[in-house]
Order: sequence, then structure tokens, then C-alpha cells
Amino acid sequence: MTPIAKKAWLVGGAAAVLGGAVLTATALSDRAAGDRRETLSQPVTPALVARGAYVARLADCAACHSVPDRPDYSGGLAMALPIGRVMTSNITPDKTYGIGGWSFGDFDRAVRYGVNRRDQSLYPAMPYVAYARMSRADTEALYAYFSAGVAPAATPAPRNEILFPLSMRFPLTLWRWLFAKAPEAIAPPSAADPAVARGAYIVEGPGHCGDCHTPRGFALQVKARSAAEGPAFLAGASIDGWSAPSLRAGGQGGLGDWTSQDIADFLRHGGNARGAAFGAMAPAIEHGTARLTPGDAEAIGRFLKSLPKPPGRAFAYDAAEARRLKAGELSSPGAQAYLDNCAACHRSDGRGYSGVFPPLAGNPAVVDERAESIVRIALFGGQTPLTPSSPAQFSMPGFADRLDDREMAQLLTYVRTSWGNQARPVSRGEVARGRRASAGR
Repeated sequence: MTPIAKKAWLVGGAAAVLGGAVLTATALSDRAAGDRRETLSQPVTPALVARGAYVARLADCAACHSVPDRPDYSGGLAMALPIGRVMTSNITPDKTYGIGGWSFGDFDRAVRYGVNRRDQSLYPAMPYVAYARMSRADTEALYAYFSAGVAPAATPAPRNEILFPLSMRFPLTLWRWLFAKAPEAIAPPSAADPAVARGAYIVEGPGHCGDCHTPRGFALQVKARSAAEGPAFLAGASIDGWSAPSLRAGGQGGLGDWTSQDIADFLRHGGNARGAAFGAMAPAIEHGTARLTPGDAEAIGRFLKSLPKPPGRAFAYDAAEARRLKAGELSSPGAQAYLDNCAACHRSDGRGYSGVFPPLAGNPAVVDERAESIVRIALFGGQTPLTPSSPAQFSMPGFADRLDDREMAQLLTYVRTSWGNQARPVSRGEVARGRRASAGR
């Protein structure tokens, strides 16, 4: 799971919607809950542990279960919900505070079925809806890693901070039954190109990309769990104060002009010639995708490029605004703010400096219909991820103290409508909401 996975807020809303279904949930409590008697089909070997370490990277377990000033995987990350805070658990092999006493069946039930050792449904902050698509072999490897490849930490995770009666879990059982498929009901991805099939497996399963990049329905469930379930899958969403852009290969806000290699570079290096990771995506790369093999990163890119394109105009660069700026012709109130605050790094042509400062022209995060990300990064700045291939970290300053809401809205509207960008304007109200939301975190 990723910090983007502060997506745990979805659970509170689901519980409120489904809270009256006590008897039904009780009757369904054992349905699709896995079997705690399951055992490993192979001995735990160094090779299996090493494979499990890689699967843990694919699943980005460290992002939520490892926090500063605590041992690795000992939990303690506070995940905000409307009803309180859920704390991530200790998943080290410590027998008192971790999962050292768990059988493989216990582990499998939690990871792929969303049920804990007390037969309670887990909050879907744990992305078991996606993890249900993980293979049995990968789940066994993951269990081997957390049993024999991680140091035990005798560190209790903090208790959840949810008041009764909102802490009751029975609505989650009905939610799980309605929206989470059991692993045995899921067919593995198939495609003529094995790389596309591998990419689909990673994206839809352990990578749980849809948890952030897919819009949600009436009970805050993802509207599509896989590419086979329709065009809503990876169509973009708002989550935890950020815009998770569309990952489909079409329109200005998607990956239309990105190649599969561009996508692979972005995942492994934290950026490419077309953009750089920032905000909540930065730790997802730093802890997870930066360690992908080149083959797996390319497979993800090929799968994403294979998705049907949504309707919309593809980006086409327009040099007219760059010429106007060079001539000193300011076309809008935001143009002067851009020259004063942004052009030194992103240039008057909006193309930035490759590998250092990302382009704003055609950048999916800039032209996304949901403007939360560009508002937040302009207000408060951000940093690129540290990766093995890109150990230098670049920072962008925030301008919250320099520009008021009106000036910031004008600046962002200018950026979203220049150099061929054709996104809607940003309002003063959106900027004000961005300030308030970040101030409350």
C-alpha cells in the first residue's frame, strides 16, 4: 500500500451507508473468507524469501507499514477517516505484537480475503480487493518474506482511534461481500502479448493502482476493479487532497503521448522527459516502483498503452504563447505571475529542463480536470523521489505566502491554458479549499 493509500477514508463512508445491515452481515461473515488451515505448498528457502521481498515491493507494503522512528514494518501510520483514524499494523514476525504466530492460512485470509484472525472484516485501507488478484505463489512468497526475511519488532502498533459505535465492523462484512471478489473467482489476466498480461497482473493486483486512479461509486467502492470491468478503470480520481490522473492513453489528462518506455522510466526513475513524480506519488515510487525490474516496468507501460483510449483531444504543442512572452506581451493576468515565479525553471516555452525541471506543456498533472494536485503543489511545493538511479532530489518551493487566492488562481489558469494546454480555469474557491485542506493535515 502507498501513502496515496490514505484512501482509507472510503471505509467510513461505506460503513455509514451499510450500517443497518447487521443481521445480513453476520449471515455472510464466513462467505469468501478463505481457509485458515491452508499451508505453504513449498519449504521456505532463501530463493522464496527473495521472491517475497520483490513482491513486497510490488505491493508497496513499506509505504504504510514502515514509518519514521519505528522499526521497519512495525506499523503505526495513522490513516485518516471521517469516523476517526485507523493505525497500520505491525507485520513483522514478532509473536506478541506482529504476525509471528500466524499460519499461512491466517496471512492469506488477511491479504487476499480481507479477514483478520478474529474473523473480522478489515478496513479496505488494506487494499485486499486488489490483492485478491495476487497469485497463490506470490502470496506464499510474501508470507515467506515476512516470516523469515524481516526482523521481528516487539513494538505495538497504536490502537485505532474510532469511537463506538462507529468502530463496529459488521457493515464492512457486507461491503466486502458486495464489492470484493474472492481470489478463486478471479481469472488471471490474459493477452496475446505476455508482457501485457504481466503488466495487467501487476497493475490490477499487487500494484493496486486502481485504488487511487479509479473513481468510486455510491459506497465509495472502486467503479471498476480491472480493465475487463470497463472504461472507469484507471480513469482518474481525487483522493486525499490530490488528483490521481487518468492512466488511460488518451486525452490531454491521460498518457496519450507517453510511450511504454516513458511510463517505465517514470516508475523506475521518478520522472521522464514529460513529467516528474511529486506529492503522494513520490513515496510510491521511492518505496516501490523504483525497484521494479526493467521488464516489469516495461510490462506495466505496455499494459497501460493497450487500454482503449477515452474520447478527447490529444495534446498538441502551441508555440504562440512562448513567442508572446519573449516579446513582452502579457496575454492574461497570470502571465506576469508566471514570469515572476515560474519561468526561471519551467521556461517561457513551458517545456522545462529535461531531467531536472518538468515541462508544464502537456503535463497530465497540469491539465487534469481535477485541479487538486496542481493547486497543492503550487501552494506548498514538493520534492521528487529519491531512487537508486536518481539519487539527486529536486525541490519546488511553494508560493502560498507569496500569492493570494486570486493571484494563484490566475497563475494556474494561465498555465492550464497556455502552450497548447486546454484545461478549464482554476477558481479562487479551489485555491482557498486547497489551503484549508492542507492546513488541517
